[in-house]
Amino acid sequence: MKIAIVCYPTYGGSGVLATELGIALANRGHEVHFITYQQPVRLALLGERIHFHQVTVPEYPLFHYQPYELALSSKLVDMVKLFGIELLHVHYAIPHAYAGYMAKKMLQEEGISIPMVTTLHGTDITLVGKHPFYKTAVTFSINRSDVVTSVSESLKRDTLAIFDVKREIDVIPNFIDVNKNHDNFTDCQRSIMASEDERIITHISNFRKVKRIPDVIKVFHEIQKELPSKLMMVGEGPERDNAEQLCEQLGIVDKVVFLGNSHEIDRVLCFSDLFLLPSETESFGLAALEAMIYKTPVISSNTGGIPEVNKQGVTGFLSNVGNVQEMARNAIHILKDDATLARFKMHAEHEARKFDIRHILPMYEEIYNKAFTLA
Repeated sequence: MKIAIVCYPTYGGSGVLATELGIALANRGHEVHFITYQQPVRLALLGERIHFHQVTVPEYPLFHYQPYELALSSKLVDMVKLFGIELLHVHYAIPHAYAGYMAKKMLQEEGISIPMVTTLHGTDITLVGKHPFYKTAVTFSINRSDVVTSVSESLKRDTLAIFDVKREIDVIPNFIDVNKNHDNFTDCQRSIMASEDERIITHISNFRKVKRIPDVIKVFHEIQKELPSKLMMVGEGPERDNAEQLCEQLGIVDKVVFLGNSHEIDRVLCFSDLFLLPSETESFGLAALEAMIYKTPVISSNTGGIPEVNKQGVTGFLSNVGNVQEMARNAIHILKDDATLARFKMHAEHEARKFDIRHILPMYEEIYNKAFTLA
């Protein structure tokens, strides 16, 4: 099958999932064409079955905002005709589903029928998409897709609640490549980050308000009162400065390490004992899943799609958003002795393996076949 994948090429969850999916599809023998404004960050190598086509938007002083949707839809038409692409898989409703639909209509004018699968990821629905300026276009784009998928049952419920959706929504969860993220990494030098008697707690995000970075710091502040520990803060974003100031106010600067946008996430998670994810909301909780495959239990908020990944009392604990004290108590319960920690670590890895891409990939292939029958 010749598949075009349209996604944001950045570090965000939707771009990461789309890229990893495309690579896995290519390994299964499909021909995959990534069409976006720059090469996706997770797409290291191109090859016989993996191609990248850049969308270029000429700068015209006439436009206050350059028309990326127009350039993208035109590029899709050109690439479908040039390479014989058989299916469009667009990730993120804005603007990709809208541009994909316009490409479909232009191709129909030339006698070419091509199905489109739209995958909803989260903020395209719960934040941006429901804004009055975009809601009408997002609703239209979803309903004009041949098949719609979401990454969690929670996101499906939100989508149906916010939009007047006429299409069935199939839930296909986010995934990880167990072999890539787990078996191939052996250099786990824990001593470079903490002493032998210290527990290592980790948080990884884009440091936006929705991640509730102050709660991460406050939970750790309570943990370190009871147990020798270090906190690894991985990522960059608007909340980083405030987080560093809060560490100073609480007197824990020497126990918190800000690593920025590290390219060694595997190393950090390898020596982590606990992962903190107290977000306001998460459509799925991919960061938690990536932590769990490295045997790292999770303390998280009980919101969005996170409970579909982090199982209460098994892989970690869930608390109401903002309940810092309960999160801290649960964290200390996990970390207080080696036997308890070892049990949670084992369960975290076991649960994460259920989301291996080898289990999820056939679900997407089935969806593609479904799209052909509906187009």
